[in-house]
Amino acid sequence: MKRIAALLLAALLAAGPLLAQAQAWPARPVKFVVPFDAGGPADIYARYLGQRLQEPLGQAFVVENRPGGGSVVGSNAVAKSAPDGYTLLMMSNTHTVNETLIPDKPFVLLRDLAPVAPVNYSDLLLVVHPSVPANNLKELIALAKSQPGKMNYASSGPGTPYHMAGELFKSLAGVDVVHVPYKGSDGARVGILGGQVQMMFDAITTMAPNVRAGKLKGFGTSGRARSTTAPASTPSCRPRRSRDPSGP
Repeated sequence: MKRIAALLLAALLAAGPLLAQAQAWPARPVKFVVPFDAGGPADIYARYLGQRLQEPLGQAFVVENRPGGGSVVGSNAVAKSAPDGYTLLMMSNTHTVNETLIPDKPFVLLRDLAPVAPVNYSDLLLVVHPSVPANNLKELIALAKSQPGKMNYASSGPGTPYHMAGELFKSLAGVDVVHVPYKGSDGARVGILGGQVQMMFDAITTMAPNVRAGKLKGFGTSGRARSTTAPASTPSCRPRRSRDPSGP
């Protein structure tokens, strides 16, 4: 499985006005629009960046969460904002997926937004509610195969990294589990912590504390190797590629 939760900082594509005021920027507070719920990786990193930028630049960096439509609502708000460099967008791989999943978006990604800087790359963690009678990934797959269509997994909406990870897991493991999309990642987390859904792929930084506290079980990450951020017993669930003996 590929690394899925990639975040990118983007701004409005208006090079002329931005260059003209480069020396004075920022002359007033800057807005970080996060098109996802609070508490997720995009929200966490936006707040982290805002805190670190505020003191040296002398202006407030205000985070505004605008979830909905698999990031379309918040992204469109930024795309329609004044092109003055004071409205920034926290992006994720969701935006890439949406290019084909939602072709009739009210904005054009590469025309209306311009990348500013990469922020973070991280793997995802597969977590399972304690009520599920499985203690590792192998047992989870066997359980899902024995009950096709009866188990489910949560995501923060169609096209989000958590949805794509769940569908890739289904394909690689050969299991039939039902996708339960929520309006945002916060709702999905409430759902799995409360036992309304049975499993979920989520950011390691968000879910690792719940695994350590025994609220959820962690069965694997989406990376090639075990993450140093995940609980010590959590392996990688990414399949190893067999090497071609004739190759390098």
